[in-house]
Amino acid sequence: MKEDSKIIDNFKRKIKYLKKQNKSYYEFDKPLISDAEYDKIKNEIIDLEKQYPYLKKIATIEKIIGTPPSNKFKKIKHLYPMLSLSNAFNEDDMISFIKKVKNFLNFSEQNIELICEPKIDGISATLVYEKGNLVKGLSRGDGKIGEDILENLKTVKEIPLKIKGEDLPHLLEVRCEIFIGKKDFNELKDKFANPRNAAGGSLRQKNSEETAKIPLKYFAYGYGAVKPMMFKSQIFFLEKLKKWGFKTNPISKIVKNLTEIENQHKKIDQLRSSLDYDIDGLVYKVNDINLQKRLGNTSNSPRWAIAYKFSSEKATTTIKDITIQVGRTGAITPVARVEPVTVGGVVVSNATLHNEDEIIRKDIRVGDTILIQRAGDVIPQVISADLSKRKKDSQKFKFPKKCLCGSETIKEISKSTKKEDAVRRCLKGYECNYTAKEKLKHVVSKEALNVDGLGKKVIDQFWNLKFIKQPSDIFNLNYDKIKTLEGWGELSITNLQKAINKSRNISFDKFIFSIGIRHIGQENAKIIASYFKTIKELKNFMKSNSRAKILKELLELDGIGETQINSIDNFFSNVTNTQITINLIKELNIFEFKTISKKGVFLNKKIMFTGGFRNMSRSEAKSIAESKGGKVLGSISKKLDYLVVGELKPTKKKVDKAKDMKIRIISEQEWNKILNS
Repeated sequence: MKEDSKIIDNFKRKIKYLKKQNKSYYEFDKPLISDAEYDKIKNEIIDLEKQYPYLKKIATIEKIIGTPPSNKFKKIKHLYPMLSLSNAFNEDDMISFIKKVKNFLNFSEQNIELICEPKIDGISATLVYEKGNLVKGLSRGDGKIGEDILENLKTVKEIPLKIKGEDLPHLLEVRCEIFIGKKDFNELKDKFANPRNAAGGSLRQKNSEETAKIPLKYFAYGYGAVKPMMFKSQIFFLEKLKKWGFKTNPISKIVKNLTEIENQHKKIDQLRSSLDYDIDGLVYKVNDINLQKRLGNTSNSPRWAIAYKFSSEKATTTIKDITIQVGRTGAITPVARVEPVTVGGVVVSNATLHNEDEIIRKDIRVGDTILIQRAGDVIPQVISADLSKRKKDSQKFKFPKKCLCGSETIKEISKSTKKEDAVRRCLKGYECNYTAKEKLKHVVSKEALNVDGLGKKVIDQFWNLKFIKQPSDIFNLNYDKIKTLEGWGELSITNLQKAINKSRNISFDKFIFSIGIRHIGQENAKIIASYFKTIKELKNFMKSNSRAKILKELLELDGIGETQINSIDNFFSNVTNTQITINLIKELNIFEFKTISKKGVFLNKKIMFTGGFRNMSRSEAKSIAESKGGKVLGSISKKLDYLVVGELKPTKKKVDKAKDMKIRIISEQEWNKILNS
């Protein structure tokens, strides 16, 4: 589809940029951008997934938020993952969020009570209490594994080291945000770039005595693992925390409808300059914790919460030049090179123009005075050109019809919409040096092989030196040649070797994602991996004469559509792609894909739904089936074990077909009994 290509191309750049920020901040304590800007980038990626369902097929945000813990501190697994938040930038986004919550819960008219809390521009941490005693303190890390920073957290004076109460849970995991007040930071600004830098750098000191010198503060805002669970609502949880001696934000508030949401948002936006701490938006959470449990999480974030960001900053500058970039899918993207300008505390020299159609629509030209904004985009967006300042001899930009490699580019026609794509694309794949290099960067990314030390610049360097031309070359590097390069000492080479050897062991779904099939993201990769189960079966598919039959079976799976099937077919029909994939397989230890659940009433059963349910949405039913070991299909076939029929307008043809094929039919009443048994 036209929008697909545009968003996917932007998506890739955003992810690459965010990884760079992660490395700089988390590994070197040197943030290149503010926390607000980081969150804008992060949440723009997730927001695009929300607005455009097909982007969930290339969902990578779960893996790129945060960074693997450094070797500075002991690594500890979080009791419950610290997920990132989806985000909203305007009223329409909040309308969409509320609608999705209601649809999932199968609520119609009744309002969903939300609690609104300020989103502190600080550092996330987790405090773990056992029988009232603080026993662990972790950084966020990559959301699953954090760093042991307990001793540093103990220096934050207001954090209770011991809590008491008759109703105290045996295990309590408290999420909090560590920050430095604006007034305190004024005395430290010669040492740190910004308040978040000061907080982050302090928490990652090896010597806690040095951390103690920094006036850190905190607000507790959430929970992880709780045993036994005793909280009925988020507001009740916050009240309990306050009773137990925790510091909670005083301007948290319950809101019950969109009007109250917008009023509160405007109120706090006007108020934030007077606060002694930085906030970049408000977090809205479903207040009822039972509803939170029902809503659950996507692979990236909780369905029951969203960060509503404050308005983005804008600036005026001029375009010096318009250049072309080539992405890993061959997408040709124009970028405006602008006179450096500060936007939101960050010096900007590039701004995206998205595609050829966008340049034509906005009539953007070299030499134009333009308005740009940073609204969470990787590269700031060009909003418009000031025509009153345009020179008389200015010329319209002529978008090149050829790739940088010299090959002709095309605008594909969507098979479903029959419309022309907005993005020009080079279809040479690995035969195009520019595309091939970007494909390599995808292969080594955290979401794929996760080769630490092979970042963008290193790939560029090794590519230019012809050390790497295809993924399998990564595992056959000539380290003697690398030793001769500036900046590559014994330690860095040893670390690279370790990282590469570690990446040889990879799960089947990650491998599928790593080979870079267009339109196949992490969620699709899991579906495909669950179908083939082993790399042996995938290899058989690659050389099989019955590919059409297998693709038809894949199409039956819920979550796989025509777009994905066409991409898979095109990818493996290309001899170069097939050979490169085989070469990579030879270098890896690919282990069998693990199903979502190893137990449950629907373990290894294939399920399909038809009709609406009275007490839950189709989405919730699907989520429950998968959590109980089932696999949800999108069509009826002989492989189907159960057809679950909702009471509200089931499809008669599907029911009749299931009866003819002697597939077990489960009524909504039976479904509820199974869930409650």
